Amino acid sequence: MTRRRPSSARWLQEHREDPYVAAAKRDGYRSRAAYKLLELQTYPHAHRQPDQPASLLIQPGMTVVDLGAAPGGWSQVAAQLVAPGGRVVAIDLLPMAPLPGVDFVEGDFLDEQVLAQLNTLLDQEKNPRSAHVILSDMAPNMSGIPSVDQARGELLAESAFQFAETTLRPGGRLVLKVFQGSSFHSIVAQARQRFERVKLIKPRASRDRSPEQYLLGLGFHH
Repeated sequence: MTRRRPSSARWLQEHREDPYVAAAKRDGYRSRAAYKLLELQTYPHAHRQPDQPASLLIQPGMTVVDLGAAPGGWSQVAAQLVAPGGRVVAIDLLPMAPLPGVDFVEGDFLDEQVLAQLNTLLDQEKNPRSAHVILSDMAPNMSGIPSVDQARGELLAESAFQFAETTLRPGGRLVLKVFQGSSFHSIVAQARQRFERVKLIKPRASRDRSPEQYLLGLGFHH
């Protein structure tokens, strides 16, 4: 019999005791990550300036792109929030079971042919800058080598940001998973040039031991 590593045993124990895992089962969400997006959804409204209009991250009728979607927790929430009249286009390297209101591309976001499929779904040629919101919860497949995993995570974040620059319509919003590393400050600086407001947020549903943060960009401009 294979002996379970201590780290695996700790993860299983943490998973069993995680209130967000229990909540996802109760509420019918595909993953605990759904609660991260639900918290981010209300952030622009709760933290607006007195002279700014009330706003939620995702609103009915919007077009939302979900990068790194599987197993579908964020796409599931987004599809509920854009109804009626909106749409969600999602992509992931892993397969994802169908969701109502979600068009899905399976493949590597960094592959040009796969990215072309995503842009075709968005009808970028006829309707460039079609997205109201871009969500990126992408993270690399962990190798266990910190320097390698960090570099892969930074590449995904940089690629997602570049995609947002060419796909978001004026006034659009971005949620981007970021990790501390050599390119962290560069991405934040670029975001401050392209968005009216930029915040770094660690949602309550994000595990304490996770180094992830989310960059929230509001009010995209060229």
